[in-house]
Amino acid sequence: MTLGIFFIVLASILVGAVAQRIAGLGFALLIAPFLVIILGPHAGVLLVNICGVVSSAIIVGRVWRDIDWSMFRWLVVPSLFGSVPGSFLAVAVPSAPLSVTVGAVVLVALTISLVLQRSDVVVRGNPPKVVAGFTAGLTNSMAGVGGPAVSAYALLSRWPQRQFAATLQPFFVCIGTVTLVAKLLLDPSQAPVLAPWMWIAIGVVIVAGIFTGEKLARFVRDDQARLFVVVIAFIGAGLAVIKGLADILG
Repeated sequence: MTLGIFFIVLASILVGAVAQRIAGLGFALLIAPFLVIILGPHAGVLLVNICGVVSSAIIVGRVWRDIDWSMFRWLVVPSLFGSVPGSFLAVAVPSAPLSVTVGAVVLVALTISLVLQRSDVVVRGNPPKVVAGFTAGLTNSMAGVGGPAVSAYALLSRWPQRQFAATLQPFFVCIGTVTLVAKLLLDPSQAPVLAPWMWIAIGVVIVAGIFTGEKLARFVRDDQARLFVVVIAFIGAGLAVIKGLADILG
């Protein structure tokens, strides 16, 4: 990886960390499509998983009092069952089709979330939580994005934003860790090859992004943060699909 490309990676990780702190999600949605383009679908998604676990683990300590642990348990257990088959698919599928899949998953999930925002339907009970958790685990392991599934559930269940954003952090830590372990056990060669100083730089940028997001959150409304995440994610996902299709057809 050239120095210029690495700085692009750092910039996208910084923006993702800021969005994660402000909106509670958005890290993977923002950086997954771009890292897939830069690093390839396998290493790109794995780096998304790594950064997602680190950023959410840091945020957990800052939102601990707002976490809904009952909701967390209902989401995280089925997500583990989704992570395993998703990890197998992520390892087995060739690079170009997986690139298309990563972008398409984000595009479909974002579109559904936008449609659901305008819906009057309200879901209740535990089965929708199970479906949301399983889907999040599956899409997180395949495409590095687990947020849209639980975001859609949050919209339909009218889950308050503060508790939603806080509860997602330990949830992302758990499903991200399971996905990482499964993928590295199945195929250790998927791990992104970076110099030690690059890993340190990524860690510093994540911390900087989280604290920057914490400061900016005082001036940004929830709807503004979500709009920002959605626009950038749509652009990145579209580019990932185009690149994958070009590789398949070329």
